[in-house]
Amino acid sequence: MTFPHLRALLPLAVAAALIPLGQPAAHADPATPPAANYESDTVPTPGSGGQVAFYNGQNATVQEFPAIIAGLREGGSRPQGQSCTGSAIAPRKILIAAHCADAAGEKSFLYGLDDLNAGGGFRTRVIEYKKHPRYVNFDQGYDVAVVTVADDIPVPGGVYATVATSADERLAVPGRDGLGFGYGKKDFNDTARDVTLDKATLPVVDGERLCQGVGAGFKTATMICAGYGDGRVTILPGDSGGPLIIDGKIVGVASWSRADFKWYSVYGRLTNDMGDWVKEQIGGQQPGEFGLSLNPATVRTTPGKYVSTTVVSTATGAPESVTLTAAGLPAGARAVFQPTSIMTGDTAKLTVETSASTPAGTSPITVTATNAAGKTATATLTLTVEGDPPTGEVKVTLNPPAASVRSGMMATTSATATGGTGNLTLSLSGLPAGVHPLMTPATIPQGGRSSITLLTGFGQATPPGTYPVVVRARSADGKTGTATFTLTVTR
Repeated sequence: MTFPHLRALLPLAVAAALIPLGQPAAHADPATPPAANYESDTVPTPGSGGQVAFYNGQNATVQEFPAIIAGLREGGSRPQGQSCTGSAIAPRKILIAAHCADAAGEKSFLYGLDDLNAGGGFRTRVIEYKKHPRYVNFDQGYDVAVVTVADDIPVPGGVYATVATSADERLAVPGRDGLGFGYGKKDFNDTARDVTLDKATLPVVDGERLCQGVGAGFKTATMICAGYGDGRVTILPGDSGGPLIIDGKIVGVASWSRADFKWYSVYGRLTNDMGDWVKEQIGGQQPGEFGLSLNPATVRTTPGKYVSTTVVSTATGAPESVTLTAAGLPAGARAVFQPTSIMTGDTAKLTVETSASTPAGTSPITVTATNAAGKTATATLTLTVEGDPPTGEVKVTLNPPAASVRSGMMATTSATATGGTGNLTLSLSGLPAGVHPLMTPATIPQGGRSSITLLTGFGQATPPGTYPVVVRARSADGKTGTATFTLTVTR
């Protein structure tokens, strides 16, 4: 499988007419990556046939990076007219490379598909293609644009991509590994006609030393050099605009490479004023830039009684209205917010009222604040209802029982449960910082199944580590059972 490839001094979305800009330099590549980074000593070269160009790349899914979206153009030579790769950064805003606007043909976007040839997906047309005001040509820098589309992009949970800014200048430094995604070519001649989503890890390298001698030259102020000097893992046409992600933030957009692709991948840098400009285009507020906490976060009561806590919201951008909701309540309990909507920076009172039939036990209640754009922030209230729990067991089964993901990606599992009487309500505990849970549905019948998604890096980076997340099922008659999902978060 291959990963995004940038053109040798050739934007990944533009026709071969630009290849002369990226003729291979007369001198040898300045550095050779260590063999330890490869699965084989054989490095594929353009036109070698059998092996894919995105060597060591992997098949990817939209679920891994829900903001990924494919750019299409009428008359494009690739299947479905695929020409670029973008990232949804707001309901109707897409981050992409500026040069993607230059190719001929009406532009549109297709969301939600791991394979663009599979059919279906969500399509939307372009309203405005806004290039950075200092953009002239991809090899001159400032190769970034924000596209406004006609319809809201249905990213699950409104978890749009987070873009790095000048405040993140230490993210994309040499020695860090970035994760890239793209729908672009998987071989140099596009023989496979493959428009599946791919991913690959690319190390950030010293561009001043390694990425010179091609075209107008590498510019550290506006570019990031990543990958390998022989292009063993590299971006190809169609990957233009695709994200390079470090610590859950997009630090660069795929821009260009040397014409033979046996070289490094160059990304438009966002850890500077370019990222600040992108942030301005989406209203100055990034996903997760308002927060939520509870004081106290742990409360106790008995069946038929009530208990209260204070919901505290915070804002790093302009104050905005958010609506408060609660999920994961035990049977017979309800949540009352006073008021139900607040401005970020304000507080509200949350009262949990139990009934005489509310079973004893501890429940993690997820409190969510949602703004008008669908962005959310969450906090967990640990509610303990004291009393003697009914005897008996509920059996909970998870498939798979474990997953390993990078911060900013999502892990999924499915839970089935049987035992007790009546429907079973699921809840989670042991979630690390920056993890937002989604359960569909949260209540299942006997033997039913719920899909559980854990969104990492949500509002804040999730620290690397291994976390035992407890999935609890409680039947209508109060019997419970648990299973543990082992979540490993890596950099």
